[in-house]
Amino acid sequence: MSVTVAGDHPIGTDPPTGHRVAGGPLALRLFRLYAGLVGFGVSLAIMVRAELGLGPWDVLHQGLASQLGLQIGWVVIAVSGIVLVAWLPLRQRPGWGTLSNLIVVGLVVNAVLDTTPAAHGLALRSTLLGAGIVLNAAATALYIGAGLGPGPRDGLMTGLAARGHSLRLVRTLIELLVMVVGYLLGGSIGIGTVAYALLVGPLVHQLLPRLTVTGRPVRSAPS
Repeated sequence: MSVTVAGDHPIGTDPPTGHRVAGGPLALRLFRLYAGLVGFGVSLAIMVRAELGLGPWDVLHQGLASQLGLQIGWVVIAVSGIVLVAWLPLRQRPGWGTLSNLIVVGLVVNAVLDTTPAAHGLALRSTLLGAGIVLNAAATALYIGAGLGPGPRDGLMTGLAARGHSLRLVRTLIELLVMVVGYLLGGSIGIGTVAYALLVGPLVHQLLPRLTVTGRPVRSAPS
């Protein structure tokens, strides 16, 4: 899961001044967390069924899955684990949401793909793509709004950016790299890849304030 909203502000970190921050009852935050993770897994499976292209990291997951003969959900879990190991030299600290992300998303992807048929016809596939993108953004806002830790991929990017690099540049280079590698391995790039890149970030930016558990604003630091 990797989305940046509000300019160079990454999801999974403290939002900029004026945005709402996560808090409130733990039970509600956990509900939002797992609703978001399940929704994210469903959205990925829907976009796989659409066969019109995936987001950068999922192009890599699909390419690896095709080469290894594994279900894509298992690859999502494995890649998340490898990326989480890369946090160690960056001194990033995983939260409960980070560890849950590691397991839940991949299991949900496999479960949905195991129980849904292939999609036929451009109209149906386009509908699935659109639904997948909207659900992906809503699920991301729910998960991040719970405030229980960033996803493995976002933590890698923010950890690298904390060493003095531009977050936008780090994110762009990493996502281009994983997308190209995934494509060479057989992952799907198409109109869905472009739509995902253009729409998910702005949608999360709009939905995140509405789906964050608490409405307590962040006060400006004194100048």
